Amino acid sequence: MDLGLAGRVYAVTGASSGVGLATAALLLADGAHVAAFARDAGRLSAALDALPRAAEARVYARSCDVLDGAAVAEFIDGAAADLGGLDGVVNNAGRSLMAPVAETTETQWREEFELKIFSVLNAVRAAEPHLRRSDAPAIVNVNAVLARQPEPRLGATSAARAALLNLTKTLSVDLAPIRVNSVCLGLIDTGQWRRRHEAAGTAQTYEEWTGALAADRGIALGRLGTADEVAHPIVALLSPRASYITGTSIDVGGGVSRYV
Repeated sequence: MDLGLAGRVYAVTGASSGVGLATAALLLADGAHVAAFARDAGRLSAALDALPRAAEARVYARSCDVLDGAAVAEFIDGAAADLGGLDGVVNNAGRSLMAPVAETTETQWREEFELKIFSVLNAVRAAEPHLRRSDAPAIVNVNAVLARQPEPRLGATSAARAALLNLTKTLSVDLAPIRVNSVCLGLIDTGQWRRRHEAAGTAQTYEEWTGALAADRGIALGRLGTADEVAHPIVALLSPRASYITGTSIDVGGGVSRYV
C-alpha cells in the first residue's frame, strides 16, 4: 500500500543506528526526504550513505545535540529550507539507566528527565512553525512500555518515560491539528543489548542469552524485537494514511506488557 510519503520531509533524531536508522531507511525507500541528526557526524554519514533509497529521496544530515535547543532549531530550520519544508518529526534519541532507585544519584535523575523531556520539547518547538505549513503534519515520540510498566532496576528511566507519555498526550491536544503519537518499545535488539551481553561475561551465545532474557521478562513471542519491526509502525503513524490517529500509543513489545 502506498503510504503517501514520497516527496514529504521527515526529521529523525538519533538516526545513526538502531530504531532511528531503521526509520530513516524505511522513509528513504518510500521516497521521502529525511533530515537526520545524531551526535556523531561521521557515524551518521557512514550509516546513511549505506542505505538504499528511492531515486527522488534526499538526505540532510548534521551533527546535533538534542539537548541544545539553539542547535536543534538551527538544524530544523536548515533542513526545512534545504528540503522544502517539514511534514513530521520522529523523536527517537534516548537511553536507559540500569540502576536501582537507591543507587541512582540526583544528577542521574535530572539527566534522565532532561533527556526524555527536553530532547522532545526542543525538537517540537523548533518544528512547530514548519509543521503548521504542512497538510499532513505528524510527530511520533519513541517511548517504552516502561512508561506504564515500571521496573525497579530502571526506576529513573521508568519515571521519565511515564512523564514523556503524559507529555505526548498533552501535545496532541495543544498542537492539534498536528498529530502526536507514541510508539512504546519493549526489548529491542540493538547495540545496547549486545554491549550488555559482552559485559555479562557469559558463556552463552547472544541468541541463547537473549532467549533466556525474553523468557525471564515474560515476552510472549519469546524473543527480542528488531529495529525494523519498530520502524514500520513509526512510519505508519507519520503517514497521511493515519490522518485520524492522535494522542495514542502503540506497543511494540512482543507481548511483554502486563497492563490492559
